Amino acid sequence: MELHPLLEIRNLVTEFQTEDEIVKAVDNISFTLNKGETIGIVGESGSGKSVTSLSAMQLIPKPPGRITGGEIIFHSDDGPKDLLKLQERDMRSFRGNEIAMIFQEPMTSLNPVYTCGNQVMEVILLHHGASRVEAKKETIRLFEEVKLPRPEAIFESYPHQLSGGQKQRVMIAMAMSCHPSVLIADEPTTALDVTVQKTILELMNDLQIRHNMGILFITHDLGVIAELADRVIVMYKGHIVEQGKVLDIFNHPQHPYTKGLLACRPPLNKRLTKLPTVSDFMHEDDQGQMVEIHKSVKEMIAELVITPEQFKARHEVLYKKEPILEIKGLKTWFPAKKSLFSRTKAYVKAVDDVTFSVYPGETLGLVGESGCGKTTLGRTILKLIPPSEGNIIYKGQNITHLSTREMREYRKNMQIIFQDPYSSLNPRITIGEAIMEPMKVHGVFENDARRKERVIELLVRVSLKAEHFNRYPHEFSGGQRQRICIARALALNPQFIICDESVSALDVSVQAQVLNLLNELKSEFNFTYIFISHDLSVVKFMSDRMVVMNSGKIEEMGFADDIYMHPQTEYTRKLIDSIPKGQLEDIKRNIELKREARLSKPSS
Repeated sequence: MELHPLLEIRNLVTEFQTEDEIVKAVDNISFTLNKGETIGIVGESGSGKSVTSLSAMQLIPKPPGRITGGEIIFHSDDGPKDLLKLQERDMRSFRGNEIAMIFQEPMTSLNPVYTCGNQVMEVILLHHGASRVEAKKETIRLFEEVKLPRPEAIFESYPHQLSGGQKQRVMIAMAMSCHPSVLIADEPTTALDVTVQKTILELMNDLQIRHNMGILFITHDLGVIAELADRVIVMYKGHIVEQGKVLDIFNHPQHPYTKGLLACRPPLNKRLTKLPTVSDFMHEDDQGQMVEIHKSVKEMIAELVITPEQFKARHEVLYKKEPILEIKGLKTWFPAKKSLFSRTKAYVKAVDDVTFSVYPGETLGLVGESGCGKTTLGRTILKLIPPSEGNIIYKGQNITHLSTREMREYRKNMQIIFQDPYSSLNPRITIGEAIMEPMKVHGVFENDARRKERVIELLVRVSLKAEHFNRYPHEFSGGQRQRICIARALALNPQFIICDESVSALDVSVQAQVLNLLNELKSEFNFTYIFISHDLSVVKFMSDRMVVMNSGKIEEMGFADDIYMHPQTEYTRKLIDSIPKGQLEDIKRNIELKREARLSKPSS
């Protein structure tokens, strides 16, 4: 197949000025995106992948950022143009018309005070000079193309009225409104359910083939790249460390960093004692030079496998104990519609007649799509949301109807780690004070000096440092903030912890570290977890048993391996089928399907 270059990045250097130094976020990288091709750019946060895309769009904030070297060549119908030499006014004509971008978080990219239809219409009016009638007609057509349900109703809806997947489809429609040659997608599926993620990936694949676009797809998850990309670029600390065809990268990764990224995703066909991390394949010496630890991915994983017999022996001990938590007929209903005289006519049944038990030392996984009721169930168990009916029995004590004051003593033993660590931490107080706060409330230790000692012990235990005590939340990465929230949950020496989507927004490499940490702490302190996630692969790795929820009810429940290998319901099968598996057979099948689709659809 003849290659037609669309976008060439040549020796690009992008720098940011900090208080102490100049940081090269992108350091002398080069690659070419061709027409009809998808390049996956993968790496951890801080690797430079998003800065690369923002450089191509000329959206680097100046100051503190600036492009100090290289060329960005766009091949238009009028010939090649170096985008770095264009004036801002000329660059505006390229943005949207020739190069469009889908950002990571659709809620912050969409204006909350305008309807979704008006926001897409605005782009069409600005770039095409169409009438409002024509722009509305085109917007509804785009909503149909990105497979939004009820396009006319979505046109009149505000962003907060749509689900995460629907908001992302609106953003894709906006990006497609000017028929760009290049589409840049920056982590567009990171926080979405696996089922929604699969539909978004299928949609982008379909749009690319239909319009013969070039796509730069940025993600930290190589499993997602396997579903979509033709070629892969692996970035680490501003450099490209490896690039090649997707099948070659997955079959024979050369760089230890690539091996680490491939290995740290929880495998579905085996159970491991811990997840491999990047540090198992490489580390930096005192001079900052990368040192390779010679191990293949297969060898590394083979050393960590738990046999079914070992797992069965653990369960025989675990389930002889009395349950630590019993949930009986639990319901949490919210009024949805009221009559003229404020009588409730209808309810949203977020949790609807749920019954199960949790045993001491067990991790019970709670999995399902957004809106299935799993987070509401977790918060109801801790009495953060009052139950409508049913019983919550903790250590033989029915706590369902205890007052707030009576519940305070139980809260020492029952903690929660929330999904978003940044919103869980007060930005105005240091992380040391944040961890000490619950200790003060519950009178743990006799003075602040002793509490500070304990906080420093906890920080070190979660792989942070004593000097972090006086720093503020904004000074930490996402993975570090999640470790801080774990340390705060441990401050009261709880026995039962609910982890509510606590790794869903983290890089897969950081996610592996946090999951390993939770398992280490569980063994060390004999914790009992309820682990809530929409990602069935993560839940399977963490859990002894698994509860699958759908529309407020339990769809099925059983041992995690049994549910994965032999799902009993169509809903569970759909969740399993949606997981990006990154298996070689799947990649080969995807490549063949894309080839057939391109042959059957003439380019537009």
